[in-house]
Amino acid sequence: MKIEQIYTGCLAQGAYYIVSEGEAAIIDPLRETQPYIERLEKDRVTLKYIFETHFHADFVSGHVGLSKKTGAPIVYGPPADPEFEAVIAEDGQVFEIGKIKIKVLHTPGHTMESASFLLVDENGKEKALFSGDTLFLGDVGRPDLAQKEESVTQEELAGLLYDSLYQKILSLNDEITVCPAHGAGSACGKNMQKETVDTLGNQKKTNYALNQKDKESFIKAVTDGLLPPPAYFGMNVAMNKKGYISFDEVLAKGLRAFSPEEFEETAEHSGALILDVRNHDTFAESFVPQSVNIGLEGDFAPWAGTLIADVKQPILLITDENSEEEAVTRLSRVGFDYVLGFLKGGFEAWKNSGKETDTVSRISAQQFENEIKDKNVNILDVRKESEYRAEHVDGAYNKPLAYINEWILQIDPMEHFYLHCAGGYRSMMAAGILQARGFRNFTEIKGGFNAVSKTGVPKSNFVCQRKRYTQFK
Repeated sequence: MKIEQIYTGCLAQGAYYIVSEGEAAIIDPLRETQPYIERLEKDRVTLKYIFETHFHADFVSGHVGLSKKTGAPIVYGPPADPEFEAVIAEDGQVFEIGKIKIKVLHTPGHTMESASFLLVDENGKEKALFSGDTLFLGDVGRPDLAQKEESVTQEELAGLLYDSLYQKILSLNDEITVCPAHGAGSACGKNMQKETVDTLGNQKKTNYALNQKDKESFIKAVTDGLLPPPAYFGMNVAMNKKGYISFDEVLAKGLRAFSPEEFEETAEHSGALILDVRNHDTFAESFVPQSVNIGLEGDFAPWAGTLIADVKQPILLITDENSEEEAVTRLSRVGFDYVLGFLKGGFEAWKNSGKETDTVSRISAQQFENEIKDKNVNILDVRKESEYRAEHVDGAYNKPLAYINEWILQIDPMEHFYLHCAGGYRSMMAAGILQARGFRNFTEIKGGFNAVSKTGVPKSNFVCQRKRYTQFK
């Protein structure tokens, strides 16, 4: 028997590859299927089942494409109702892969159809629990992602989650390995640990949600402090439930190469968003006007989903050389199937053609310190609220990047402000969006708060109550 976690850091997502006696199962695969096909061929095994823990919201699973290519059935727990052929298992139903067994545990709470899969080895020992988004390490799945037609509140889902955990999972033996669908960084939870697998016994000791005195306190604990889910979540659920076009088709279309002239003409007539995925420092120096920056080196796909939101938005890419396939692949993982192509030769080709370029007004942290000394200035911090609360520039106003489509409407275009995040990755996203929408009244701080913290700029570790920056109110 072999159990392998295939972890994708950008999505903080764990898929699982299980092999026994020439047969295999894959749990929650990513959308691009070729790596799994190659793994199966290399191991000379047959894919018998594709298990889906639920209709995922934060990424498009590879279940449909993988099933079409291999013939392996897709298995959901009750009461899933996908719009494609699938096996809807009963609670407690057992599936055999070689000499091992997978037992379905219906564990609603994160969603109504959420299921966990209990692996029993060849000796009859309960070995691992593939808990999906029901149980994370240090946390549990957020209970506010019910589909509209289900008419269930987050409190009701949280109550179901309590029953699932305390009646079906906590009764399992402590030695079982918990294999969740996500780790730290995923928007599907709020308090996840950095580890990606753990024993159930240790989770019983360290997971706050598994140490509540009663159902009422559990519901309060898991619903407290939930931020609104990203807008693309609902669209990803729909794709996972209804099906989608093949990844191969998305990739072929997205890898169309445009000359600068073709790129410009396509942008003008298609309504496409120009997405520049180069490093944020490189982008700041010079870029195609009206383009937006989301760097590939960071949490690219989740940020694309959060900031662009509409997965049907046509996109034109500007990448470093040979990075276009990675960009198209990672966009497809969160449902963006309408990449029209990329700029052949990258930004250098655009610049060498003599076309117009743009830049971001930027200063160093030391310059920032000198400029604001003894002055009443506006400072906008786009980090998460938790980062801001820990420490921030004295007097800075916090507007997290995730909500830029809301707070951008409140900005006074006539009043200048300074812009920063932790290191520049997020503030450059904000800068690109601001300039694409006509705002030029800001200066971005290179290196962000990490650089500012090394200067003499006054800092605070409490929330500033004096909201003096009227344009952000």
